[in-house]
Amino acid sequence: MATAAWLIALVALAATLAFRGVSGVAWAGAALAAFIFSTLGGAAQWLVWLLALLALAAVSLNVTSLRRALVSDRLFGWFQRVLPQVSSTEQEALESGTVWWDGELFSGRPDWKKLLSTPKPQLSEEEKAFLEGPVEALCAMVDEWRVTHEWYDLPPHVWQFIKDKGFLGMIIPKQYGGLGFSAFAHSQVITKLASRSGTAAVTVMVPNSLGPAELLLNYGTEEQKTYYLPRLARGEEIPCFALTGPEAGSDASALPDFGIVCRGEHQGREVLGIRLTWEKRYITLGPVATLLGLAFRLYDPEHLLGDKEDIGITLALIPTRHPGVHIGRRHLPLNAAFQNGPNWGKDVFIPLDWVIGGRDCVGQGWRMLMECLAAGRSISLPASATGSAKLAARATSAYARVRVQFKTPIGRFEGVQEALARIAGNTYVMDAARMMTASAVDLGERPSVISAICKYHLTERGRQVINDAMDVHGGKGICLGPRNTLGRAYQHTPIGITVEGANILTRSMIIFGQGAIRCHPYVLKEIAATREADLEKARSAFDEALWGHIGFVLSNAVRSFVLGLTGGRGASAAGAPVLARYYQRLTRYSAALAFAADMAMLTLGGSLKRRERISARLGDVLSQLYLGSAVLKRYEDDGRPAEDLPLVRWGLEDILYRIEEALAGLIQNFPSRPLAWLLRVMTLPLGRRQAPPSDRLGREVVERVLAPGAVRDRLTDGIYLPKAPQEPMAQLERALAATIRAEVVEAKIRAAAKEGMFGSGRQEDQARLALERSVITREEFDALDEARALRREVIMVDDFPPDFGMAKKPEATAPPNTARQTA
Repeated sequence: MATAAWLIALVALAATLAFRGVSGVAWAGAALAAFIFSTLGGAAQWLVWLLALLALAAVSLNVTSLRRALVSDRLFGWFQRVLPQVSSTEQEALESGTVWWDGELFSGRPDWKKLLSTPKPQLSEEEKAFLEGPVEALCAMVDEWRVTHEWYDLPPHVWQFIKDKGFLGMIIPKQYGGLGFSAFAHSQVITKLASRSGTAAVTVMVPNSLGPAELLLNYGTEEQKTYYLPRLARGEEIPCFALTGPEAGSDASALPDFGIVCRGEHQGREVLGIRLTWEKRYITLGPVATLLGLAFRLYDPEHLLGDKEDIGITLALIPTRHPGVHIGRRHLPLNAAFQNGPNWGKDVFIPLDWVIGGRDCVGQGWRMLMECLAAGRSISLPASATGSAKLAARATSAYARVRVQFKTPIGRFEGVQEALARIAGNTYVMDAARMMTASAVDLGERPSVISAICKYHLTERGRQVINDAMDVHGGKGICLGPRNTLGRAYQHTPIGITVEGANILTRSMIIFGQGAIRCHPYVLKEIAATREADLEKARSAFDEALWGHIGFVLSNAVRSFVLGLTGGRGASAAGAPVLARYYQRLTRYSAALAFAADMAMLTLGGSLKRRERISARLGDVLSQLYLGSAVLKRYEDDGRPAEDLPLVRWGLEDILYRIEEALAGLIQNFPSRPLAWLLRVMTLPLGRRQAPPSDRLGREVVERVLAPGAVRDRLTDGIYLPKAPQEPMAQLERALAATIRAEVVEAKIRAAAKEGMFGSGRQEDQARLALERSVITREEFDALDEARALRREVIMVDDFPPDFGMAKKPEATAPPNTARQTA
């Protein structure tokens, strides 16, 4: 009995030390103390000897030279073989950007106070004025139906307005003539534009994300900045950036476009330059661009720049009017009207100083691109997806209250409520992640892993929102025309899912493939150690990283198991007490992710890159942890509004369910079955316990958004709400208000009918009888009439001539392609 008590106490001691992640010295001290107390306490002789050996081992492992001789140096060569092999382009991707909250989530013990202490994103007075002035005006100017159906471009006066008001230079500092806006302001502008016009949103966001301006700001020579940035800010130059080609999309190592360093003639004199051959496609703004940013692989066979022949991926700026540059005809991405098309050139000579950053930046292109991708992935695409989702949430919540079937608003049907809850919940999660990520960029972060998380998950959740919205709208949603508020957003949704790295690739290869190494506190250090040329330095660095890694694995194994048993109880929490359990449960899954990731990397090694489904599921856990963090942060930033709690809880319950789904899928499909069993025991010791958001919670969410109010306004804040009475969204808002007023009157009529004051019949006849018998007043009767008229207006769809006006099409006065002409 005494021996059993000793064993229980020792296991509890070891678990406590591991759970707290104490140092090796603390482990050695605890082992010595256990040995001493076992000797004095009369423990069994075999236990005393076992504790003596453990104490000796613990003390020895704290002596660096002894530890290295016995263990670390022997493992050094093995680690060189099993660690994932990293190509040069992968290495540049890993070294790009910064690690922010993603590192905390990978630690197994995220510091929630650190997250909540980051400032709430705020707009300056100048940024607010821009949103309320030029952005509002631009939205009012755009008729997306005519843009996409008749003109296939923004009208000339809209292009000119965009240039004159500085939309193309939002990220360019004021010293160069730009607006100098924050990332959060950039995000807010794109969100509002996307709620009105996908064409306008894309036209504005591309020059302000991955493109010449972003690259010049970070890497351009002072001469390049001084010349180009003011011209870009004023709209005198229309930029595009050409990376993707027919033979190479996401695989930069296979980039076939090339340049040869050589001498040639430029402006009447011989200069050192590059002879370029390329073919690109899918280039947004390409057909109207005056300035082409080009990615290519640079070779120096004559060694005019140095000893290397294959210099690497390089970026250059080329005026599109330069001899040999060919701008092709336009692509048509799913009825979108933004300018997009191919370009190419063969043996086009450019001077070397057209390389972005000049001679010092040749061969640095991939690193430059990876570091600048954060703008497109972190800001533009999440903002455009969120803008569309907010539009869908606003329109669908109104339509579900206005549209009546079986004498009941369709928003009261449980099937429709299921879709409405997803629409509202997903939109809340998307907006929270959008804002938190933009705030991180403004704090100086360049979150490469987080940017991939946002790009993938916000465009995917946006797809779910727009699909649900179309289901609720039914025939109203699928009939295109000026009255349709959702059709073009539905058509454009796959575009965001495809660009900046297709979502399949982003999920299966980038999020965890990059995040596992980039965010892990030790793996990158171990890889760097195995590549160190100085053997003594390499082994010393490896030893330090290895033993930190061992302690990290042990701690997270225990934390994952213990917190799995307690459902997260025992983990730290922060923020609103009402949400404390969510902080704890997310911490639990953070530990589970850290342990599972280490087991996957340890056993699969370099083959993990080829196990894309395993990698994807681990990435899903990391992603959902980030989204959950954003939801908690938003609730705090909003001032903890109690009426928003159903939305917050719905988002978090959905996130936790998805985490368990990903972990269960990982365990079920893990190639090593013994290790799969271990993963199950350590990460899901009680099995799967998390359910998706309940029907009751969904109903609470729907009740918050089916009527005008603070919750609905916060959920859809920042979108364009037109005031003109003929606008479909304005009609919906008026119909919603009228419907709610009419519902009170309809309840009176139903009550009178039940009392036998008049028989059954059409609602219009009953209303007339109710007025005659003073059941309702004239004002109430007029309110019913108004609601019926507005409902009729809202549910109507557009119709066209039998030939859809094709006979007149050639005579249509489509605005000419003047973007380049007016530059």
